[in-house]
Amino acid sequence: MVRKRKPLPDVGDFVVATVRQVFDYGAYVTLDEYNNLEAYLPWSEIASRWVRNIRDVLKEGRKIVVKVIRVNKAKRQVDVSLKRVYDNERKKKMIEWKRAQKAEKILELTAQSMGRSLDDAYDQVGWKLEDYYGEIMAGLEEAAMRGPEALREAGIPEEWIEPLMEQIRRHIEVKRVKVRGLVVLRSMDPDGIEKIRSVLSKAYEQVDGDVKVRVYTIGVPRYRVEVEATDYKTAEKALSRISEAMLKAAKKLGVEASYTRERS
Repeated sequence: MVRKRKPLPDVGDFVVATVRQVFDYGAYVTLDEYNNLEAYLPWSEIASRWVRNIRDVLKEGRKIVVKVIRVNKAKRQVDVSLKRVYDNERKKKMIEWKRAQKAEKILELTAQSMGRSLDDAYDQVGWKLEDYYGEIMAGLEEAAMRGPEALREAGIPEEWIEPLMEQIRRHIEVKRVKVRGLVVLRSMDPDGIEKIRSVLSKAYEQVDGDVKVRVYTIGVPRYRVEVEATDYKTAEKALSRISEAMLKAAKKLGVEASYTRERS
């Protein structure tokens, strides 16, 4: 079960709920992220349009995304609305919830491998990643990309790092993106080939971090520059930096050059 640090949601929160009991006047749901806390969904908050039968909209056992409209902290009573959840909000919440489920599974497997409890995993790892990266899964993905240092930065105790990295390597695939540019290089000088090689080599001098670059000919005098990174923003910046360095080097060496950003 996905967990939240606070015992009750706040008014305005979107939460994942499971429909438990449906009546003519409304329904009772349990909040999956709040230890299955029971909440009430009034008839008037089920649909913005008139419905003949409440059971045409709600089915027992179904998971839904609802918006919290009232919270009585003293009595631990929560009222929720279904009709106030727009489609884009529902989709966003479900993605967030599924990511949280995957993150919890990684924490659970790590704890089991160490003979520790899931509570320990949340206290020693989960909440620290959430504080530092804004989301537990975001912290685990950062560790998948950058390695153990991403965990140390968040204050994860050393004893948890290697067992956690083992589960991260097994369960998180780092997705990478590619962007491409086309460079045309011409030189009639006797040492023109060497000059062109020198220009092409500038591409590799601009790479740092987790960015990868590949330069290859697609038929002289055309050369493709391919940059791979974990996100488009990083890849685009690297490609821009590479193209500028190559054009600058070409001008200095007297090599005729042009650059075009290729679109997918």
